[in-house]
Order: sequence, then C-alpha cells, then structure tokens
Amino acid sequence: MNDISNVARLSEPLKFAYWVPNVSGGLVVSTIEQRTGWDFNYNKKLAQIAENSGFEYALTQTRYAASYGADKQHEATSFSLALLAATERLKVISAVHPGMWHPGVLAKYIITADHISNGRAAVNIVSGWLKNEFTNFGLEWLEHDERYVRTEEFIRVLRGLWTEQEYSQSGKYYNITDFTLNPAPVDVPGRAHPEIFFGGNSTAAQATAGRVADWYFSNGKDLEGFKENIAGVVAAAGETKRGTDGALPAPRFGLNGFVISRDSEKEARDTLREIVAKAHKPAVQGFRDAVQEAGASTKDGKGMWADSSFEDLVQYNDGFKTQLIGTPEQIAERIVEYKKIGVNLMLTCYLHFQEEVAAFGQDILPIVRELEADLARRNGTELDLSATPEKVAV
Repeated sequence: MNDISNVARLSEPLKFAYWVPNVSGGLVVSTIEQRTGWDFNYNKKLAQIAENSGFEYALTQTRYAASYGADKQHEATSFSLALLAATERLKVISAVHPGMWHPGVLAKYIITADHISNGRAAVNIVSGWLKNEFTNFGLEWLEHDERYVRTEEFIRVLRGLWTEQEYSQSGKYYNITDFTLNPAPVDVPGRAHPEIFFGGNSTAAQATAGRVADWYFSNGKDLEGFKENIAGVVAAAGETKRGTDGALPAPRFGLNGFVISRDSEKEARDTLREIVAKAHKPAVQGFRDAVQEAGASTKDGKGMWADSSFEDLVQYNDGFKTQLIGTPEQIAERIVEYKKIGVNLMLTCYLHFQEEVAAFGQDILPIVRELEADLARRNGTELDLSATPEKVAV
C-alpha cells in the first residue's frame, strides 16, 4: 500500500513508554487537577503498574534548575536506578546532558545499573537547551550546532567503551586512550549494548541521530511533521550505510504524545480545552522564552519548539501536537497511523499517571494490537508478538 513508509516495520509490534514524573506539577503547566506525584513511592507504584500493563520503557526526565513551572525535581540517573531495582521487566531510560557528564563516567555508571537490573538500563542523550544551567554551574555553553558535535563524540565514546577493549578516541571534546571498562554491560540477546536514545528536531539533531543513535526521539509532531524528521534521520543514516552488513543497525523512531482518553471525543476535547484555559501563563511564557533559542539559533530556523504556540507549550514536549485525544478506538487508530510512517515507539504522558497508564494498557493497547495485526496481514506479513511484554493481572 502506498501509504506505508519503506522504513515502517509492520511485523514488529509498537513499543510503549511513559515519561517518569520525577518533577513536581505533573506533565502540563496548568492548574488543572493532576493526580500525579513526583515522589519515589508514587513512581515506584507507577513503574510496576506500567510494566504490568504492557509498557516496555520509562523515560526519566532531567533538569537541574527548576523548569516547566515546577519547583522540585529528582535527578534522573539515580531515580532511574531506583526504579530499575523496584521492577522486573521495565527498561528505564535515564536522560543525561553532555557537558554535565563525562562519557566515560556515565558509561561506567550505566554498566553498573545494567548489572543491577539484569540488562534493562538505557540512556537518552539531551544536548542541552537551558543555558542558565550551564553558565550558572560555571560550565561551558556551546551554541546550537556545536552542541551536536559534542553529543556525537559523547555517543561514540559510550558505544566504544561498552563494546571494545582498550578503546581509544581522539576528538574535539573527548580524548580516550586505550581504556577498558570491566565488567562489560550485560549480554542481552538482540542488544549490542545499553540502548542509546537521542532527541532533537533540528537539522543538526537529525543528522547526529542518523549517524550514531540507536533511537531518535522527537517532541510531539503531526504526521507530516514527523515524516519530515524521519526523512532527515534516514538520509543521514544512509550516508553512513547504517543497516548494511556489519554496520550499525538502522535507527528506530520514538514520538512523544499526551494521551487524553475519554468515553467520547467531546469529553476528551473539553479536557484539553480546560488544560489550556487553566495554563499557568507566567510559567509557560517563561519556558517559551527560554526554549525558543533552540530553534532560533539554528542556521535554518528548525529546532525544538521553533514552531510551538503558547497552547502547544502547556505540555512542554509538544505532546498535544500528536493528537492522541479522543476515545480509545480513535487513539489506537491514530497510533497505528504513526506506525505506518515509521514510528516504532510511542512515548506517552497523562494527567493522572497511575490510573491512565493502567487504562491505556486495558483499553487502548488491545485495540492497537488488533489494528497492527490486521495491517501486517493486509501487507503480506504477520505481527510477531513473541517478544512483547505480557500484561499481568493485578
């Protein structure tokens, strides 16, 4: 069928992740009620609910200074390690900043987390857009495209130290000489090393992801917008011959979306309108002022939040743009439309995390699987659910 992208993997079921709410105030900058806690006990229970509801990943967000209108936030890597210890199957992705970490130190940390969790640790590399965090710490602040030069070197160091003995790398930002980390990461079938996620909407980010990342994450996007991002990543991957014999496997694609599932589309849309109407305007505007630099500073004006409206930024990763809003059936259909263009993972967030993650697993995920199976059959293949996490009755 001509509406199926040539990078879509129809036999592979979609994977699902959720944002770890390790930050106070929930995932929208609004005074609407959010029955979501930022403390560890809430998040421990949430992680267990998620892995029993068919979720495969959780992403712990990182910031050091208060942001998004929040006044409290836990550090990502330590919080992720605690969640790994509290779960059995869930893979937890720690968001980290080059410039805040040395890649060798992070590589060692993640190896330890990987052994504690029996091979479930992963990282999300955030190139960094909040200037005051770096300058107020006395750290070097790099302009937009230069941050991605550093990020690419950072990722190459991680992969090298995780996969080679006596690894060496000479670069502009990192120089590694004959270094070996023992033990190595856990030997997990089908995984060369802990997975490396990486995000950014700019041209530089897409090129970096195409060359070195295992996964490309994007803020919320509509279908056409994410098609453009995928094309940029695929082009860069093709230039390095990724996916050919002996080369780094082709990158996969993850997309952020805020889920509002209700009994009717009207009820879901009314909830969205209430979220925006009750937005904490000074906090959203302050966030907007801080992040607009990300797109404005690029040569072509493309970047994270470059085209985001005030309403979009009430969910600070543009989650409303993905339009996972409506009945369970409508949301499932929308998700599968994203699969057709090449999405492999949906990264989700909610108003009321514990209740709505459970409801997603019960009400939406089964419909997604039915639609995926039908899509695969109509295109001459079968959906392989053999490695998909099973939902567990609780």
